[in-house]
Amino acid sequence: MNSTKIMNRAANNIRILTAAMVEKAKSGHPGGAMGGADFINVLYSEFLRYDPENPHWEARDRFFLDPGHMSPMLYAQLCMCGKFSIEDLKQFRQWGSVTPGHPERCIERGIENTSGPLGQGHTYAVGAAIAAKWMNNRYGKIHNPTIYAFISDGGIQEEISQGAGRIAGHLGLNNLIMFYDSNEVQLSTDCNEVSSENIVKKYVAWGWNVIEITGNDPDAIREALMRAKDERHKPTLIVGHTTMGKGCVTAEGKNFEGMCSTHGQPLSKSGASYEATITNLGGNVEDPFVIFPEVQAMYDERAAQLKEIANKYYAEYHRWAQENPLAATEYEAFFSGEVPCIDWSEIQQKANQSTRAGSAAVLSYLADHVGNMIVSSADLCNSDKTDGFLKRTQALKKNDFSGRFLHAGVSELTMACVCIGMSLHGGIIPACGTFFVFSDYMKPAIRMAALMEIQIVFVWSHDAFRVGEDGPTHEPVEQEAQIRLMEKLHNHSGQPSMLVLRPADTEETTVAWRLAMENTHRPTGLILSRQDVNSLPVINPEGVKHGAYIVEKDEDPQVVMIASGSEVSTLLAGAELLRAEGIRLQIVSIPSEGLFRQQSKEYQEQVLPQGIKRFALTAGLNCTMEGLVGENGHIWGLNSFGFSAPYKVLDEKLGFTAENVYQQVKNLL
Repeated sequence: MNSTKIMNRAANNIRILTAAMVEKAKSGHPGGAMGGADFINVLYSEFLRYDPENPHWEARDRFFLDPGHMSPMLYAQLCMCGKFSIEDLKQFRQWGSVTPGHPERCIERGIENTSGPLGQGHTYAVGAAIAAKWMNNRYGKIHNPTIYAFISDGGIQEEISQGAGRIAGHLGLNNLIMFYDSNEVQLSTDCNEVSSENIVKKYVAWGWNVIEITGNDPDAIREALMRAKDERHKPTLIVGHTTMGKGCVTAEGKNFEGMCSTHGQPLSKSGASYEATITNLGGNVEDPFVIFPEVQAMYDERAAQLKEIANKYYAEYHRWAQENPLAATEYEAFFSGEVPCIDWSEIQQKANQSTRAGSAAVLSYLADHVGNMIVSSADLCNSDKTDGFLKRTQALKKNDFSGRFLHAGVSELTMACVCIGMSLHGGIIPACGTFFVFSDYMKPAIRMAALMEIQIVFVWSHDAFRVGEDGPTHEPVEQEAQIRLMEKLHNHSGQPSMLVLRPADTEETTVAWRLAMENTHRPTGLILSRQDVNSLPVINPEGVKHGAYIVEKDEDPQVVMIASGSEVSTLLAGAELLRAEGIRLQIVSIPSEGLFRQQSKEYQEQVLPQGIKRFALTAGLNCTMEGLVGENGHIWGLNSFGFSAPYKVLDEKLGFTAENVYQQVKNLL
């Protein structure tokens, strides 16, 4: 236990570095970071368990920052821990720096999650806590980390906080400790202008252990963390009443703490004096980018302690592994990130079924053969058919984490972020399902998963207007175009940020799932049909892997017919009418344009030959196919919301029939 004097000195050091980073960059958010400095200092100097030399230690404690705008606080703290240099801090928010405006996941530097959109960061922590509980149930004390999260007033206000709070309390995640930085100030106003709810009672109602403290008192923080660590049945929310812009003063030395203006701009622009504040905090205005010697000594001592803790664990793990060789092999395999060994030929698909049923068949097999896969559904498992997995396991429950299915309830964004958190924890392959139209709720999480380059499978059923009687509220039209944009957006590794697959039948669905399981550094989206779909005469698994392939080809074709998903079988039905008149055809299934565009020019021209007219059929917006058809082709798609009627009636009314395919191609020729 460190003295109050040195803890206050270290917290002020963080404040100085925070203010200096923002001032030098001429942009950023100093106020909240200065208020939260005491908590993060206590956490890292006395509680957080990690290996300074092995950042990927599987059993390490994990810290998830929710308010990414408070990145200077985290960077300053990690600089004290040796993860960043002073020069790194000086390059805050600059091109090519390792200290961007909002933190980006980098395990080597101690950053567990990319954070920015408020509410998502602490929800990742809930997912990580679930993953840790599952691992602990399977491997005992060998895997027993504590998951810490830091949340702000804004994160509390984001609607996702309800889902995170509800699920964490319901499952009794006592390995989750969240610090609520309650400074009562937001970017543009005080919190009392937008909210009057009783946050303490809200979390208590959800089943949390709630502790209220003075959030700038290191002794109170320490005591609260110790109480939280002792909690055996509930997650803990520490409500830390902190001060925005802690230590800020004017040029005249007057107190300037608690001011909204210090939230989102350099102190020199806020009404406070940057120079006077640095001096007030014990820093040197001429050289603020300094770690005080006594603070560095404290963290050097902590690093030595942490190394002892880690070495003790490694010795214990070695003994355990010798006594439990099979479990140890499995544990290491799970965390390796390697693709599980799966005999895909064993999966038997029934013909002429919906692709969601095909997905259920795959999930049933994966449940028996991929031991670290966890699947979730937003109260739709019997409809999106993720229950194919559930039927082979059981749901996760409070005090029983032996199952591998999470009932997330009606909370698509929360579910997505919880599953992302499982992936961030490591050792888990997560998948989550809902109706495709509700992918709209999930888009912020999908984007973050893509940015972080992590594996997660989004299972979206009810892929088109053929939802039928449910009507336009439930019929996706523009969603496919929106999601496929993620295949055009590249991640920072230079790859398409997401893999999106819409299989044409149950056999294509098996291959799509294979691609998803092998896609370890990007999210995958599977778009599946509600209604039964006629099986293709034959599929080409390698062609699916290439994103597109020729289903049928006549000699010297006059037209190339293109579709994905359910529409491929409609093309085949129309082809019979066209061939009856001697029209020669090439029919192409394109489950993923993103994959297809990664293939060689020769392959692309083989599938979509130049100089031949093209016709595309899509149950979404025409723009979904525009890049494939070209200027001289024709697309039959939708340009409006759907309608309520039986899906076969909609097929007729909207022109998704063999007869209309025939007519449209005839018109094209």
